[in-house]
Amino acid sequence: MSDLFWLSDAQMARLERFFPKSHGKPRVDDRRVLSGIIFINRNGLRWRDAPKEYGPHKTLYNRWKRWSDKGIFAQMLVGLAADHREEQTVMIDATYLKAHRTASSLRAKKGGLETSAGG
Repeated sequence: MSDLFWLSDAQMARLERFFPKSHGKPRVDDRRVLSGIIFINRNGLRWRDAPKEYGPHKTLYNRWKRWSDKGIFAQMLVGLAADHREEQTVMIDATYLKAHRTASSLRAKKGGLETSAGG
């Protein structure tokens, strides 16, 4: 399963301080969950299409939602940029995901329309 991890041990060590602390219940492996979240976002997939090796898709979504609402991802980016003392704004453009999904669905619809109109 190590080939499914998107982050190395060194990268995860740099991110550890940003993860919320566990409150009694043992946490699911943050590295596995974060890798699943990266995989889903990078490939523009639905949560339920996550490979089972990343764990339940509901866990991936819930963690992504909770971390997003708490600003964890923003803290990670700011913290990692600060570690390198770069005075630049780090941004992630998520429009690709939406545009890709829209283009894919339009291509399928357009192909279906052309076939029925031409026949």
